[in-house]
Amino acid sequence: MPTMLVTGGAGFIGANFTHYTVRHHPRWRVVVLDALTYAGDRASLGPVAGDITFVRGDICDADLVDRLTAEADVVVHFAAESHVDNSLHDPEPFLRTNVVGTFRLLEAVRRHGTRLHHVSTDEVFGDLPLDSAQRFTEATAYDPSSPYSATKAASDMLVRAWARSYGIRATLSNCANNYGPYQHVEKFIPRQITNVLRGERPRLYGAGVNVREWTHVDDHNAAVHLILEAGRIGETYLIGSGDERSNREIVELILDTMGRPVDAYDHVPDRPGHDLRYANDTSKIRTELGWRPVYDDIAAGLSATAGWYRANEWWWTAHKERAERRYQELGR
Repeated sequence: MPTMLVTGGAGFIGANFTHYTVRHHPRWRVVVLDALTYAGDRASLGPVAGDITFVRGDICDADLVDRLTAEADVVVHFAAESHVDNSLHDPEPFLRTNVVGTFRLLEAVRRHGTRLHHVSTDEVFGDLPLDSAQRFTEATAYDPSSPYSATKAASDMLVRAWARSYGIRATLSNCANNYGPYQHVEKFIPRQITNVLRGERPRLYGAGVNVREWTHVDDHNAAVHLILEAGRIGETYLIGSGDERSNREIVELILDTMGRPVDAYDHVPDRPGHDLRYANDTSKIRTELGWRPVYDDIAAGLSATAGWYRANEWWWTAHKERAERRYQELGR
């Protein structure tokens, strides 16, 4: 069996990718590397634990990364620090994981000739005007706004440099905001869902006018597999559902989905440097690879996601207590 190394495979998107691979692409032997920092949870891999190999370790551990890469046919690189608020409070872990960790992996890939797919975010492009039909494309200039997006931008540039200078076989993808099962409750959608489940009011940054293009994690991971199978080496593909909603609309949709009054939420101080709008032009992946999202309307995806959190309180309760203490410290 060919071997796929999934870095950050106990985090939100990585864990769902691992589930998706086991379920839909059983020809792969999957090895997950994860440091199990606060955002990684081995319990997220429980349903597929017997089908994968799990290695606890740091992406910055050059010897470990080299050994695992040498044994892999493909590396899918999810490992990253990814929460904007945390990056604003303490940027250093983002520099270490997102920049140094990606460098360690690139050097291992270069030595062993292993195929790499690097997973990134549309936040590297900065933001778009609220009153515009403009969308990011693969050619959009980078203009990151936070330590998180700046370090992800740096990691993207490193991958491109290693592809150009050393000829590594790499592809990249930049996805719109994801949602779905196993997402840490510090993130926007699960925070609101779990507040409602605990009988508390959702909390909305500022006026809630900021707009995001929301993509279900399974749609994202289906796109990554298409890129692995048919994407052109050296190319970047943008991923997104096409469904744009303001943060206020999302909160109100969650409340309506969960049977609560749509105005039962509170406003909190806005995040510093809060990007206005993200939206991706996904014509390239749709035209070249035939990708289409299953959840092109977030309402169905949100209903399924709320149902998952309702049925899996055991998974998120401990995370919730820590996350809310942190938000209290930040006044948000």
